[in-house]
Amino acid sequence: MSIADKIAAELGDLHADETSPGMAAVAHRLARLLDDTDALASAAVGADKLRSIMSDLRKLAPAETKGDAVDDVAQQREKRRAEARQRAADG
Repeated sequence: MSIADKIAAELGDLHADETSPGMAAVAHRLARLLDDTDALASAAVGADKLRSIMSDLRKLAPAETKGDAVDDVAQQREKRRAEARQRAADG
């Protein structure tokens, strides 16, 4: 898997095209350039810039709340309520 493919996957996970499309576009471009270059000095500079951009994008990414303990308790409570409503309806 290429650098560009890995960066594209991470950018998708971060929803970077929605939250910061310009920075995401630069990250895509840098990743493609890294895949295409054989110049070690250029690759090192590009990798450092890409690392910095990705770090910023990770900070800007929306927080994931799915699956935390509070959500689990809320889901269990809703399930019990739905079961109670069903029992009451059945009679």
